Amino acid sequence: MAADHYAMTPGPSSSFGARLARLIVDHPVVVLVIWLVLAPGAAHFALSVKSDNSPDRLIVEGDEDYQQTRVFQKIFPEGQYVVMLAEAADPFSPEVLTRVTELETALGKVPKVRPLSALTIYRQTHPQFAATAEQAAAFNAFATGTKLFRKQGLIGDGVLGIPMELQVKDRDELQDVLRAIDAVVKPFADQPAPLSAVRKIGGPYVDRYLSEETQRSTLLYMPLFGLFIVLLNLFLYRSFRTLFAFLLTIGLTVLFTEAFAGVLGFVSTIVSSLVPLTVLITCTSTLVYLHSLYVACPAGTDIREHQVFTLCNKFLPCTASIFAAAVGFAALAVSGIRPIREMGYWVAAGMVVTWLTSFTLFPALQRLFRVPPSTERRTAGQWWPRIVDHLPWFSYRFRWLLVPGSIVLMFVGLGALLGVPHLVKPMRLETDSLDYIDHKLPLYQDTRKFEATMSGLTVTEAWIKVPNGAVLEPGVLRGLHWFGARLEADPRVGSVLGPTTLLQWVRYLQGQGDSLPEDAASWDKLAGDFQQLALSRPEFRGSVDVATLKNARVRVITRGGFDGYAGLKSFLAESWAEAQRENPALAPCTMTVAGEGVLQAKIAHYLVPTLTESFGITAAVIFLAFLVVFRSPSARLMAMIPSVFAILVMFLVMRLTGIALNVATILIASTVLGASENDQIHFFYHFQEGRRTGGTEAALRHALLVSGRAIVFATIINAGGFLALALSPLPPMRQFGVVSACAFLLSMIADFTALPASLWLVSRDAPTK
Repeated sequence: MAADHYAMTPGPSSSFGARLARLIVDHPVVVLVIWLVLAPGAAHFALSVKSDNSPDRLIVEGDEDYQQTRVFQKIFPEGQYVVMLAEAADPFSPEVLTRVTELETALGKVPKVRPLSALTIYRQTHPQFAATAEQAAAFNAFATGTKLFRKQGLIGDGVLGIPMELQVKDRDELQDVLRAIDAVVKPFADQPAPLSAVRKIGGPYVDRYLSEETQRSTLLYMPLFGLFIVLLNLFLYRSFRTLFAFLLTIGLTVLFTEAFAGVLGFVSTIVSSLVPLTVLITCTSTLVYLHSLYVACPAGTDIREHQVFTLCNKFLPCTASIFAAAVGFAALAVSGIRPIREMGYWVAAGMVVTWLTSFTLFPALQRLFRVPPSTERRTAGQWWPRIVDHLPWFSYRFRWLLVPGSIVLMFVGLGALLGVPHLVKPMRLETDSLDYIDHKLPLYQDTRKFEATMSGLTVTEAWIKVPNGAVLEPGVLRGLHWFGARLEADPRVGSVLGPTTLLQWVRYLQGQGDSLPEDAASWDKLAGDFQQLALSRPEFRGSVDVATLKNARVRVITRGGFDGYAGLKSFLAESWAEAQRENPALAPCTMTVAGEGVLQAKIAHYLVPTLTESFGITAAVIFLAFLVVFRSPSARLMAMIPSVFAILVMFLVMRLTGIALNVATILIASTVLGASENDQIHFFYHFQEGRRTGGTEAALRHALLVSGRAIVFATIINAGGFLALALSPLPPMRQFGVVSACAFLLSMIADFTALPASLWLVSRDAPTK
């Protein structure tokens, strides 16, 4: 690469920036000591960051539904729920019932675990039950004589369910209880006979799997990316001293970024696990831009002065790109999805740390390690000038193909994302945390089978507020029963558990059938029965606030099929309004939707706004950053062409390959735009340098010679780094990695084709013959 390309605009050596750069270059030991002194404290906070993928971490605390759910849970405290499934060809045979009894007895001995099965209920009226042929047949008739057991997930075709409430206070206690359950179940799962299998399902198991695999994936791709940096660095610069400077700078950057999260109390989730990788990649790319100019020190030039010039020359484009990326990621704060909002702040902090280490620690290490320039050690990319000889002519010749073709592809990608009225639906949203695990895993398959054949697992709470403490009045109880029946009539609802559900259990146990009378007169006695049972049996107090008699709960377990958050709330509101019309006693009562089910539905409600709003803010901020670097309005817009092209075409690729929008892939737009605009800023910065002394062709050659090779290397870093996520067992992470890597490659292709072609069209120049 020609040295005079770098020496065009050295800037005044006495400028304030040059004096600061000299201060860093002349005192590298002081700079390094400052960072190393701060490192132990940063390590302490970095190690305090824990992992948590539970549903209540997904919605921001200021959300109205989140707040309502927290208030509801104070009135009706509840634990976590998991289900054991005991499978057998004949689940009612004496041998199977004996084995299930042994399993349930063992589970009941685990502290904080309350199992409940059809056998448990049967023993309330048959305490001397023994699994003889005669009694097994009686239990079979009892369990299959009503729909109640199947609706509640207690029996199914070839399976007996054992739901368990885990009465835990926090996540750590939950993990301890799950491990205790695993230890109890293991002998039964290893040797299930006469059962065919013993399976575990439930949200806590999904959350645990996500947390464990998130941590495992991080431990996998971080070393892989480290190895990638080592190999790429040695290939590019052929110097171990350069490699050590890179590794130490990147390592401290990630450490201080993680410390920021520890100080603010953030937790690692499936989304925020992307933060270290994003910061790693951005930091490495920035160092490549700085070092590519540093190693191009012309022969005979003092290396100290050239290093000062490098810091001054790259200060504006690097600062503008890092600032734009930081504010762009901070724009994710508009999201109502808590991990995405925290990730925005987290990565923004990482960008600030990247800027600090790049302009202080890295030049100090270059100086201390005496990193060699290209005049002392030949670097990679000597072939690049030959490519530059052809790119301006190529982009000019095919300008009328490259620019319109890019525009058409962008509009097609936009249609793939947002849909086309009457032709194409908008891109599918994926919010069920179960979809975030490998579909081949038994946990996924068993849960989906349970939802399809027995009951759902998504719990939504209908919180009924009853004035004047009248929750046990006959008319109110009758209305709540009518409301529950109305909900259960919908095929999307697996089961409903309200105050009167337990009355149905009691009547069935007493041989009176599982239905409650509909006439108002009978409800006077039923209300009296409920009051007596609530005083003597704790389970009856779980659906009624006995302290004030002003609150009741109706638990709705759904299988899915609702049209998102709005569809779920609308269904419950319409059913409640109908119940009020049919039951005048409910007229003064109000119903509020709460629970993890509505929070999960809210994620989908927030996904598209997260994409559109954060992308819009990021694009606006980057445009303002371009305003600082470029004076030409057309240049500001054209500089964004490669990134926008890559993003929209990636949505087309996602649509064609069936990849949905989820909490990970929703970040592709902001991530690619925030990271790839770095290339465009450096390209245009040096393009303007070239315009000062020549036309479009000379400016393009100068920009391509000075920044083109660094753009190629930075793209390899970006794409290769995110591609490491392809090894993750979590589908969203795997999809995010592959799609992001492709987007960075597309952005680089547009940098060298569509962008120069656009410049030819705007300038109306032509290359020299």
